[in-house]
Amino acid sequence: MEELLRTNDITLIPLARAVLEDEGIDSFELDVNMSILEGSIGILPRRLMVRSDEIDDARRVLREYGVRFED
Repeated sequence: MEELLRTNDITLIPLARAVLEDEGIDSFELDVNMSILEGSIGILPRRLMVRSDEIDDARRVLREYGVRFED
């Protein structure tokens, strides 16, 4: 698995996951429990992971949908 994006924006990961799911790309969210422990004040970022062989497709799909993220 490789990191596709890391963000403190609580709306970005659900959006990215929905877009990826529509394209048949599986994803996995990390650090959910850590952000809950810190009280959901947005200090600790969450990460979205995808399979290594799908990382390029996932980046392309997110760009096509206009989802902003850093490589």
